[in-house]
Amino acid sequence: MMDRDRFPVDPFALVETDFSLEDSGVTETLFAVGNGYLGLRGNHPEGRHAYEDGTFINGFHETFPIRHAEQAYGFAEVGQTIINAPDAKVMRVFVDDEPLSMDVADVREYRRELDMRAGVLRRHVLWQTPSGKLVSLDSERMVSFEEKHLAIMTMTVTVLNSDAPVTISSQIVNRQDGEDVYGGTPSAPRKAGFDPRRTDRLDERVLQPQEYWQDGMRTALSYRVTESGMTLAVAADHVIETENQYDPRTLIEPDIAKNVFRVQAKAGVPTKITKLVSYHTSRGVPARELVDRCRRTLDRARLEGVERQFERQRLWLDSFWERSDVRIAGHDDLQQAVRWCLFQLAQAAARADGQGVPAKGVTGSGYSGHYFWDTEIYVLPFLAYTTPLWARNALRMRYLMLPAARKRAHQLNEAGALFPWRTINGEEASAYYAAGTAQYHINADVSFALAKYVRATGDVEFLHRDGVDIAVETARLWTTLGFWRSGDGEIDGDGEQFHIHGVTGPDEYTTVVNDNLFTNVMARFNLRFAARTVREMELDDPEAYRVMVDRLGLDPSEPEIWDRAAEALSIPFSPALGIHPQDHVFLDKEVWDLEHTPPEQRPLLLHFHPLVIYRYQVLKQADVVLALFLQGNHFTDAEKLADFEYYDPLTTGDSTLSAVVQSILAAEVGYQDLARTYFEESLFVDLADLHNNASDGVHVASAGGVWTALVAGFGGMRDHFGDLSFDPRLPVDWPELSYVLHWHGTRLQVSLTKEALTLRAQGGDEPVNFTVRGTEHTISDGEELVVPLADQGPIIPGRPSLRQFAGVRREDGSFLTVSVPTVTTPNAVVGSEIDLEDAAEATILDA
Repeated sequence: MMDRDRFPVDPFALVETDFSLEDSGVTETLFAVGNGYLGLRGNHPEGRHAYEDGTFINGFHETFPIRHAEQAYGFAEVGQTIINAPDAKVMRVFVDDEPLSMDVADVREYRRELDMRAGVLRRHVLWQTPSGKLVSLDSERMVSFEEKHLAIMTMTVTVLNSDAPVTISSQIVNRQDGEDVYGGTPSAPRKAGFDPRRTDRLDERVLQPQEYWQDGMRTALSYRVTESGMTLAVAADHVIETENQYDPRTLIEPDIAKNVFRVQAKAGVPTKITKLVSYHTSRGVPARELVDRCRRTLDRARLEGVERQFERQRLWLDSFWERSDVRIAGHDDLQQAVRWCLFQLAQAAARADGQGVPAKGVTGSGYSGHYFWDTEIYVLPFLAYTTPLWARNALRMRYLMLPAARKRAHQLNEAGALFPWRTINGEEASAYYAAGTAQYHINADVSFALAKYVRATGDVEFLHRDGVDIAVETARLWTTLGFWRSGDGEIDGDGEQFHIHGVTGPDEYTTVVNDNLFTNVMARFNLRFAARTVREMELDDPEAYRVMVDRLGLDPSEPEIWDRAAEALSIPFSPALGIHPQDHVFLDKEVWDLEHTPPEQRPLLLHFHPLVIYRYQVLKQADVVLALFLQGNHFTDAEKLADFEYYDPLTTGDSTLSAVVQSILAAEVGYQDLARTYFEESLFVDLADLHNNASDGVHVASAGGVWTALVAGFGGMRDHFGDLSFDPRLPVDWPELSYVLHWHGTRLQVSLTKEALTLRAQGGDEPVNFTVRGTEHTISDGEELVVPLADQGPIIPGRPSLRQFAGVRREDGSFLTVSVPTVTTPNAVVGSEIDLEDAAEATILDA
């Protein structure tokens, strides 16, 4: 899926051998470096011709009033958007006063490399100036995983064939508000057209200058954010190494700082500038104090030495890969992409340290830097099974959001707490409630992630101290959001059911419905988990239980109410079709003919009004299929196969969250080739820009899903109810798949071949019990266990098709029909109505 001449295969690096401005936005994302707190987009150090000159800090945001065309009670009122922090990446080079500008330069050699073992972005350029001088430029860029607030950049310039005057201008530029020295706009023009996935733009000044100064080669700028009140300081220090004569100059203004080195370069004598940069932010600390923190960070880095910082980075990543790597034997191209995805997870979460994990990490401004359910469902499993501390930190963020979530639940007339659909500061920031606030399943997703973390780690202390508050408050919401109904009209009669109406599931092409299956299945889990947690606390940790009861005002009868609601939750099922409807009326709609929808009409959300989409059976992402995976122990193999075959042809893949889940279920039910196809779609979603929006930042959830697709899909790992099990599905042309799991303190090295599953245990105080295809096994520290495999599960060729809907009747006897809306935007009419009807009819008749 990639141009392998330009991006050659390297199992531990992403390499670019040709420079291009045509896809600069994408490559800025692909070559970004970060640590979960601070992110630097892969802009070239010249600081020109960028899609987005981006420097992003997790949680550093501005607020603004949301202006609804028609206001109503309870609508989100205050928006939040990530801020482009001052850009310290700029290190411009001039030779004979000619600037290096990559768009017009005569570049003889070019190589850019994101080294995923060293955690460093490197670039080599051999430039021939208009006067014939050959200039070698080598740069490095690193955001430290060890030192959360530190970034290091180097620039080495060597004029190879002549003496020449060389100038290196190191800068810090406020691109959020100001213009650069060339008078350009803060960012290059964006792609034209509507796209709700992009960040909000602010017209007023955002960063209000505070203290700024220069002291020798050290520079500091600081700001206060206009509306949110957050503060930021950035400081840079410089070290010059050269045998050439040089003259340093400085300039300082509120929105730009320069440290300029004018060098009399001798032929073949290099000049190296090392730039150490520190960023600190706060929600209320004065900017002056943050400047002092930057000083201390830089002082410490200078004292330890620059080389030591690079060594620490390499050692940190050695440890990361030891506990996190997933190996695919014999496929270096896939291996490269997998490691890039895993590296992105580290860059998004490693030093989030109590902040959330934004949908784009710190690689871009897409989705305004908001936190979604993406973290809990797609990212947290990787964190919990490889670096549990990161998972705990992410869950801690949700715990700290509980006061705002309680306030939001009360605003919506519910008990307990309701987590925001999208947020930075804890308040709901989704202006479109139908596909935002109505996604109440966020509550169950957070509780599910909490349960997964506790199951994987055994960290009962965190559960009893902080996590129980999440479990209890989210369960309380379901009991007031839902209601009881029975067949004979009596609330407490036999056959009573608990219903949840007016919600939206993960599929945002179907909104505000009754009894969404995913929501109900996950709410059932949430209720049972809360009840079980409270009862176990009462038995095993009575003191923590007493404190929790006082803190939350828990009534002893509440766990019984939760269990009763969970047991009676309505789970839709259609006997006529033999499948689980996505919601109460989903099957009443007609089927969208995706097979005859032109590619230029995708994604649907950019070409069709929501009301058009809502009238059809069509999915943005795999809604029911996700429930089949997360709560797979509540569905039979036959139900999973039937549901997968029904919903797969209806799923557009317009969401990057779909392919990973479809891959997992396809592997489980037997569509092995299709599972591989979906896996590669998720694997290359950014590397090949499959959704045409990688320029706005990495799809972090998709990267997390890649790990889950490998471990749970092909690796067959499940942990339902805390019971570890394996049922592998190794692709036919993969000789071996190996990965690491951390289970209750034991490191499990899992290796899968066609013939056997091998586990090696290291560490841990207790034996690990697990099953392989229903057979129980136990392994202890230092042991190796080989489990023979008869096969790799069922195999079904091809893929489900819309043809299956031919002649299908609903419960009321009506036939399902397949069609495509014929008129969309004025500039995008999909053929003629009769052509489309003929096409849809042909789809049915051909079956």
